[in-house]
Amino acid sequence: MSALMEAPDDQISGLTPQQVVDELDKYIVGQGNAKRAVAIALRNRLRCQYVDEEMRFEIKPKNILMIGPTGVGKTEISRRLARLTTCPFVKVEATKFTEVGYVGRDVETMVRDLVDTAIDMIREDEIVRVEDEAERMVVDEILNALLPTPTEAEADKEESAARTREKLREKLEAGELEERFIEITVEEPVMPQIEVFSQDGMDQMGIDMGDVLSGLLPPSRKKKKVRIRDARNVLFEQVVDRLVNMDEVRQEGLRLAEEMGIIFIDEIDKIAAGGREELGGPGVSRQGVQRDLLPFLEGTTVRTRYGAVSTENILFIAAGAFNMSKPSDLIPELQGRLPIRVELDSLTPAEFRRILTEPKDALIAQYKALLGTEGVTVEFEPAAIDAIASIAYDLNQTTENIGARRLTTVMEKLMEEISFDADKRRGETMHIDKEYVDARLADIATDPNLSRYIL
Repeated sequence: MSALMEAPDDQISGLTPQQVVDELDKYIVGQGNAKRAVAIALRNRLRCQYVDEEMRFEIKPKNILMIGPTGVGKTEISRRLARLTTCPFVKVEATKFTEVGYVGRDVETMVRDLVDTAIDMIREDEIVRVEDEAERMVVDEILNALLPTPTEAEADKEESAARTREKLREKLEAGELEERFIEITVEEPVMPQIEVFSQDGMDQMGIDMGDVLSGLLPPSRKKKKVRIRDARNVLFEQVVDRLVNMDEVRQEGLRLAEEMGIIFIDEIDKIAAGGREELGGPGVSRQGVQRDLLPFLEGTTVRTRYGAVSTENILFIAAGAFNMSKPSDLIPELQGRLPIRVELDSLTPAEFRRILTEPKDALIAQYKALLGTEGVTVEFEPAAIDAIASIAYDLNQTTENIGARRLTTVMEKLMEEISFDADKRRGETMHIDKEYVDARLADIATDPNLSRYIL
């Protein structure tokens, strides 16, 4: 049940760095250096699994620090990576952590979240493996509820019951019995509400106490009448629990988290010494959070409810705008744990235009799809797209620079009237030209105070 692949004849399977970049290009405009850096890091995670064990121990992940203004693609790269990779991946925000000793989330929770993600991935793979068998068992469970097996005293009815059972099976497969009620056994956990504070933090203590009490207090089982369509999911989960060896899943999940895990730490600039005033109140130290992060990036062991996990081979990708601080404001030890630096560029009007039109989830395509549900066709002229891009860029220069997110606010203002009246325009084709863009956005584009208020 290994989650890691066997290398076929001197060739590593999986996405190559170029394929990773190509996939990211479908959704993110520009930022080639950042895409290449994360693509190489992902590939190195895979390569490491096929290196001799002695050398593998010496190869450590090259953690990455992405630097760039807000809205240029740092978080989007992480979000798309999570979908591309088969590695367990979690995204956290540095601002959510507090120094050890203060009430709040401590940095260990990100590793525990990673382990939970890894175990979920392994369990999903196992469910796919046993899915066909589980579906057959669910059908048998439903048939048993519809037509109980004859007892020994009713042996003469076995042949008739078998024929009836097959007819019911045919009707089940045809979906004719979905609304019929059957009686099934459901489990309801008995869990008293207990709050205990511990050195490991409230969240982990709650988990540990839950595991302990679940062993002492077995779940309550009771009969319940439900429709067959609703019973299928309940019975499927029960059957899967019997077919999947969760002890093996947990062990494999721990190993996958250790060897292939990736943690993306966003807004790391907010805990730098030159950043904004602390939002958590006096005494909550940004530098303290940095020092708490250090051992995780260097390699430490974290206790989880499934067992101990080493962070030595986990890849960390940190990102921050650093508009009110700079990377050198991070403590030197933390800087040293992020050896690969990638700077993301500010967006130009040409890139704004590409963002509007090129990605699979481009904003213009989204509005066309949304209004298409009302029977309204929307067409954008090239000059109108140029005008939108130019206005969004200028607004970023004269107000706060929020990168590509400015396009969302501009487009929402531009399309407000059409979206509001779409139900009255069914069957119409709306042509968005430069004149329409100027009419809707000219005042906002030329009046900084108004644009700050509205956009």
